[in-house]
Amino acid sequence: MAGRMVVGSAALAELVRPASAPDPAGGHRVLPVRRELTGLLPHRGLRRGSTIAVGVGQPRRSGGTSLILALLAEASRAGSWCAVVGVPTFGAGAAAEAGIALDRLALVPNPGPEWPTVVAALIDGVDVVVTAVPATVSASVANRLAARARQRGSVLVPYGRWDGADVTLQVVRGVWEGLGAGRGRLRRREVTVSARGRGAAARPKEIKVWLPGDELTRVIPRPAGAGVGVAARPARTAPLRVVAPADGSRRGAFTVVGPA
Repeated sequence: MAGRMVVGSAALAELVRPASAPDPAGGHRVLPVRRELTGLLPHRGLRRGSTIAVGVGQPRRSGGTSLILALLAEASRAGSWCAVVGVPTFGAGAAAEAGIALDRLALVPNPGPEWPTVVAALIDGVDVVVTAVPATVSASVANRLAARARQRGSVLVPYGRWDGADVTLQVVRGVWEGLGAGRGRLRRREVTVSARGRGAAARPKEIKVWLPGDELTRVIPRPAGAGVGVAARPARTAPLRVVAPADGSRRGAFTVVGPA
């Protein structure tokens, strides 16, 4: 699975089609999501210019990664560029299995202290930007990035606590399937995803969907009238190796997943 290294946020922004340009589908203002998730979003998709936060939950590995994969898959399949910043465990194998087009996926595993600059540059050139939220991010920086997404027509998806998001999604409960009486294999789980926000999303909502697991990929609807569906086969993730620039530093280095 080859990739290309791009050094510097400006170079990365030039590599991809600007998010503000008309997209191949005709410049739609709402990017599609999986059918199971449409009821959680006020526009039944990812509205350009909006901020859709994903809570990390407690414990931290609570299905947030799988939820992000599910949010990105349909938009990517429809031709949108996506970027993931500050999530070094995000696997290319899981992304591909979810249906995300790897030749339109940019990964910045470790943005370092230039995190706001990296995210801002990606907002200028990428349709959907997922970013882990640093513990030290200030309200003023968060507000500037959200305003930039509105101006550029990008969808900002903070992964972590983000006050003022249009919608916040979070996995709040989950029940694993696969274990019998003390033995067996964890295969997938039914999770409850909550949505809360402001404006059209002010009324809280909850849905139940099947998630194969934190690092697995398909959101599986529960069959009507059936207690248990067909289990999904787990997929192995394929972590990427970040190649540092010639000076040995990793600052400003980005991995773009796709053909070399």
